[in-house]
Amino acid sequence: MNYLEYLSVWNKLSDEHRHRLQSCCTTKKFRKGEILHNGSNDCTGLFLILSGKLRAYILSSDGREITIYSLFERDICLLSASCIMNSIRFDITIEAEKDTEVIIIPSEVYKSVMQESAPLANYTNEIMASRFTDVMWLIDQIMWQSFDKRLANFLLSEALTEENDTLKITHETIGKHLGSPREVVTRMLKYFQNEGVVKLSRGMIEITDKRKLESLADE
Repeated sequence: MNYLEYLSVWNKLSDEHRHRLQSCCTTKKFRKGEILHNGSNDCTGLFLILSGKLRAYILSSDGREITIYSLFERDICLLSASCIMNSIRFDITIEAEKDTEVIIIPSEVYKSVMQESAPLANYTNEIMASRFTDVMWLIDQIMWQSFDKRLANFLLSEALTEENDTLKITHETIGKHLGSPREVVTRMLKYFQNEGVVKLSRGMIEITDKRKLESLADE
């Protein structure tokens, strides 16, 4: 199977452009917790996710992590090849949040095809616009939403993604996603537990009242 057909623009490319992209691709597997890309100087290439889950995050000046978006099967990660975008640099880290398999498209090949192909250039711009929207949403959450609402939204999102109301996740991991110290996450989760919204156990969080959690998220 040609997994590059996952690209929605694939059928709009010329035979020559499809051949150039397909002939240079490599497939690689990453284990959970492994770093795929680190910083703007690491122009690794584009990742097309075949399976698993990736997390893109940035670091604060004091070393705290905050997730800016997650990537799932059939998503493409452009910021791991930020050198293809003139005058744009992203100090971003890409980590495998689960065991993940990706196709890697070398940056220089993708850029050369993009410069010749209007459909691929438009597709690339659409993805960049979508990621910018994700970042703007994150900024809005951090600046204007209280932490209890952000945490409630995060738990609901994780439950939806995992299709399970019992989440295997640590307080420290949640803190990395939300850019908050583990102690702050623990205090808020204990408040949620006292309110009957969740049940806490070692390395696990069970959502016991999803309707009330949704109410917290929407207040």
